[in-house]
Amino acid sequence: MIVATGAVADAPQRGFFGHPRGLSTLFFTEMWERFSYYGMRAILLLYLYYAVTEGGLGIEESSAASLVGAYGASVYLTSVAGGWLADRILGARQSVFYGGLLIMFGHICMALPGGVPTTIVGIALIVVGSGFLKPNISKMVGDLYTEQDDRRDAGFTIFYMGINIGAFVGQIITGYLQVEMGFHWGFGAAAVGMALGLTQYVLGGRNLGQAGLKPQNPLPADAKGSVIARVVGITAAILVVLGGSFGLGLIGIDGLVNMITAIAIIMPIVYFTVMLRSTQITNVERDRLIAYIPLFLATALFFLLFEQQATSLVLVADQQTDTTVLGYEFPVAWFQSLNPLAIIIMAPMFAALWLKLGARQPSTPMKFVGGLVLIAASFFWIVLSGFLQNSEGQHFALMIAMVFVIMTAGELMLSPVGLSATTKLAPKAFASQTLGLYFLAPALGQALGAQIVKLYTAEQEGLYFGLIALATLAFAGLLAIGVKRINPYMHGVN
Repeated sequence: MIVATGAVADAPQRGFFGHPRGLSTLFFTEMWERFSYYGMRAILLLYLYYAVTEGGLGIEESSAASLVGAYGASVYLTSVAGGWLADRILGARQSVFYGGLLIMFGHICMALPGGVPTTIVGIALIVVGSGFLKPNISKMVGDLYTEQDDRRDAGFTIFYMGINIGAFVGQIITGYLQVEMGFHWGFGAAAVGMALGLTQYVLGGRNLGQAGLKPQNPLPADAKGSVIARVVGITAAILVVLGGSFGLGLIGIDGLVNMITAIAIIMPIVYFTVMLRSTQITNVERDRLIAYIPLFLATALFFLLFEQQATSLVLVADQQTDTTVLGYEFPVAWFQSLNPLAIIIMAPMFAALWLKLGARQPSTPMKFVGGLVLIAASFFWIVLSGFLQNSEGQHFALMIAMVFVIMTAGELMLSPVGLSATTKLAPKAFASQTLGLYFLAPALGQALGAQIVKLYTAEQEGLYFGLIALATLAFAGLLAIGVKRINPYMHGVN
């Protein structure tokens, strides 16, 4: 998360666990937004590939899984644009509101029994809305504090807990509703969650002071109109071309996924090329940017595996796993709720570990190595589980549950330091774009994952997860070997 420099300068408020009252507004807004986002995602793949007679759309499994991966990549890609629009035109406050509104309408579309058309419109609205909301609500948390306020880190920790509480509860509720009442009830719950988040965001707006009211780096008044017109025109053209091509059958789901993948590959290449060739950066900054490239690729690879919680792991849980525990058959979607629950439990443990190690803790690149090793271990665990199946040839639920716990350990090893490394290593001339650069890594990982998941089959399950795990371990090994070469390029940044 990027911490804004233009923080509120009023006397410190202590109305929410000793923090500014505005934190409660943002805490609950983000909690409900994550409730809706992860709640919907937990049942999305099931909805796409379940037969029409079972309440789904009947899309072929590999295409459906690929589409879910592309959906996740698109959310991160639009976050780059959403951050720019907030910084230059709208301001974070309006961006979060409009984003939440679009997300709510997206979930309402998906709650309607309109088949493929309403689903595509709903997903598109959620993607665009998330792009507006995702980068800007975190920025507003930073705006609540002055640069000297020592409560800032604790404030982000509280905010992060809201994210995970929302994600955990959302996936439990939508998963239950999907099984007991149908998919559209689950999507409807996501819409209600976002509506609650928006309501309290508006009602609690008075507590936010000046946070996010104005653009951080506004466009000149004489250029604003023409820039807005170009942005609207380009956006409309893209939507018309994509919508028309899809509606007329010129491109199918696979074609749409391929286009998103291409964008996710091209954007970081452009980003790095522009920055490395810029005359605005110093030689030290150029070295640090070069050092960041392998870390960026490691982050992308990590998310390629991590985000298969919503794709290949859903197929494993739904088709290959005995979901009965102590006589109760629980919803498949509940597996995904283990990640936020594990974060809530394990995050304080990792924080205490780093504090105890102090100066002896691993360097930033070695933490990335550790994250990759753990995410690879989670995939190897699936292979191991395949040798310990029950008499009916199914995975035990607790074995698959451990996959999500191991993944979470990897996330806590790599993800919290990912943005920190981005902000430390990015050139000052591009400081305002660092969050966008960071978002491109998970976008790239999920986009590539959308292609790789097409190779998954139940018959080749062990081979699929084993080969991906081996490839990840190989990259981790290369990164570990290269640490001694990377560290000098970081020029003291750890």
